[in-house]
Amino acid sequence: MSVHIRLKRFGAKARPYYRIVVMDSRSARDSKTIDELGYYHPIETEDKQLNINETKAREWLSKGALPSDTVRSLFNKKGIQLG
Repeated sequence: MSVHIRLKRFGAKARPYYRIVVMDSRSARDSKTIDELGYYHPIETEDKQLNINETKAREWLSKGALPSDTVRSLFNKKGIQLG
């Protein structure tokens, strides 16, 4: 089973927000998650936009979970080193 860290979309039309989650790579975007690492609100102000539990994120990365391109850029923005 390949595990990926990716975004799960919530919110209304034109008002999205996302949860950063760990999921099986074969599952659909909005299906059941293994773990939740934080959230990303692109419409909020800069200081309220991103919240990531860094210890959980590092734990999953050490176990071999692969982040999506968007999640990788969010990790870089937050200062979480990959690998």
